Amino acid sequence: MADRIGIYPGTFDPITLGHADIIRRGSKLVDKLIIGVTTNPSKNPMFSPEERMAMVEREVASLGLENVEVVGFNALLMHWAEKMGASVIVRGLRAVADFEYEYQMAGMNQQLNENIETVFLMADVSLQPIASKLVKEIAMFGGEIAPFVSSQVREDVKSRVAKLGRRGDL
Repeated sequence: MADRIGIYPGTFDPITLGHADIIRRGSKLVDKLIIGVTTNPSKNPMFSPEERMAMVEREVASLGLENVEVVGFNALLMHWAEKMGASVIVRGLRAVADFEYEYQMAGMNQQLNENIETVFLMADVSLQPIASKLVKEIAMFGGEIAPFVSSQVREDVKSRVAKLGRRGDL
């Protein structure tokens, strides 16, 4: 019997404690979990694809999960999932707004390949409000992001904010 391969795609800009929670829990559902670090034209990334890959690889290594691999991709998700031999797409949900978007995307993906299932994992209650977009916004205005990201990611974001220049009047 072939290994069950799952993929968890995202931009991970930056990777948060919420992402790490989904990775940890998703890795228990499959034999191999591939974290797909991708680009999204509708998002304004703080980090390059290479920087995000390195960040995700470092965070995954710190989790000590032997069945997780990090791979970059820039393709239609379902084409890439087929190429990776995936039978499952893992997605995290935080709120109703996430569900509406993810539900629509899962339906479209099913139309593209009915053999790949989408599995939704609810974010841990303590991590539900965390979003990469908000982490970046808080950091850009000088707020503390330690409750939302690992200490290493916090330093990465602080360093990038220092290069870009902090916003706000204070």
